[in-house]
Amino acid sequence: MDSKEIEAILGGKTFEKLMHYTPSVAKEKLFHHPKHRMEEIYVHSDRNQNVLNNLERMYGTGRLGGTGYLSILPVDQGIEHSAGASFAPNPDFFDPEMIIKLAVESGCNAVASTFGVLGLYARKYAHKIPFLVKINHNQLLSYPNQHDQVLFGSVDEAYQMGAAAVGATIYFGSEESNRQITEISHAFAYAHELGMATV
Repeated sequence: MDSKEIEAILGGKTFEKLMHYTPSVAKEKLFHHPKHRMEEIYVHSDRNQNVLNNLERMYGTGRLGGTGYLSILPVDQGIEHSAGASFAPNPDFFDPEMIIKLAVESGCNAVASTFGVLGLYARKYAHKIPFLVKINHNQLLSYPNQHDQVLFGSVDEAYQMGAAAVGATIYFGSEESNRQITEISHAFAYAHELGMATV
């Protein structure tokens, strides 16, 4: 489809907005993600070859594969807010397989979720789409609510299910941040030893 066809579909004014140019920031000053991110960025890091392989797998999967961009479907909030709060508007997603199918069918580079969601279907999908397992979570089920990210599983468990990466949240500046930083830095170092990327 060329620009004339796009203009015909969108109409003149909408198309003009897409073609907007501002001289206040030169195009050369903008950072553009390189298509060959591995060779240009990550290969110079201290990551081992297995970590680089998993990063390459994530950057090479899905509709954005090979563009230097990532589209990761994040569905890890069920533990923190409860499945009811997260999925009541669309009950099909109470089924963990639907979350993974959505990521696969929509062409995501990876799916990020909990041990429970990804663990149930690892044997069926871990080879089809990279898994990013969230290893810590906050929970709001106890009263009074506490805001603290705690480990819900281990790096070994994520590795055994075939995860390409593990992810974690740290509440920087919170009372628990020193423990969270220490805990997650150790977990991420171990994940790298096993060849998993970290987010």
